Amino acid sequence: MNSDILSKIIADNLDSNSVKLAKQFFSNDTHVSANFFILDNLLPKEVCLDIYKNFPNKDIYNYRDTFRERKFDYAKLNTLDNPLVDNIANAFQSDTVIKAVERITKINGLESDPTLYAGGISRMDIGHFLNPHIDNSHELTKTKYRRINTLFYVTPGVKESDGGNFELWDSKVKNPLKIPSMFNRLVVMETNKYSWHSVDHVQSNINRCCVSNYYFSEGSPEKYDYFHVTSFNGRPNEKFKRFYSVIDNFLRNSFKQTTGYSRGKSLIRDIK
Repeated sequence: MNSDILSKIIADNLDSNSVKLAKQFFSNDTHVSANFFILDNLLPKEVCLDIYKNFPNKDIYNYRDTFRERKFDYAKLNTLDNPLVDNIANAFQSDTVIKAVERITKINGLESDPTLYAGGISRMDIGHFLNPHIDNSHELTKTKYRRINTLFYVTPGVKESDGGNFELWDSKVKNPLKIPSMFNRLVVMETNKYSWHSVDHVQSNINRCCVSNYYFSEGSPEKYDYFHVTSFNGRPNEKFKRFYSVIDNFLRNSFKQTTGYSRGKSLIRDIK
């Protein structure tokens, strides 16, 4: 299935549920620090299952293993033998889908990032995790602000007890809202200086697979200029990680601002 057909299915599903999704996005009942909405059954079941089956073997992924995170990720989707995974990423990058998201979130001027900087696909196996963090504020050129994350989960049969649950936090990173990473589920969240989120430890032998896309805008969500790298925190019971993360975030942020160096440049999708 090509990206044009996929984007139409996604946009039509967003538009047909727009009233419900907008109400959820602007609700503050959950007391988390980022607006979000959830849309289940995004694609026909057989299409989502086909996307999952065409995720690559883990030996081609970039493997991250630090105190901050443990996971596989990969952005060079146009190098895969089967184009379906690249097509679903492109579908989320289409103007049709972006405009549908704009209508729901009321965030105008959103733009895609065809390089998939910090996006693409991820896989998390047993023992993998992603600690609470706020995403880097900009795309690769540091000229546009990250505004929206779209997270599409494609692993069949996932339950909350399997772990790998997406988590949104309050501004003090004390209380998480768990959102199971269920098959064919789309989570759309805003990103800003306070949008703490994470993934709890995978507890079972699932391959937690996700397609991630990010939208950007020239305007700052805070109405003033700022910059930060992806900044981590420990969980409430991880006192040392909480202390050390402050130092780690400061050092990495200072290094990036001083040198302009980004390890992510070598991992982006090549755009002809």
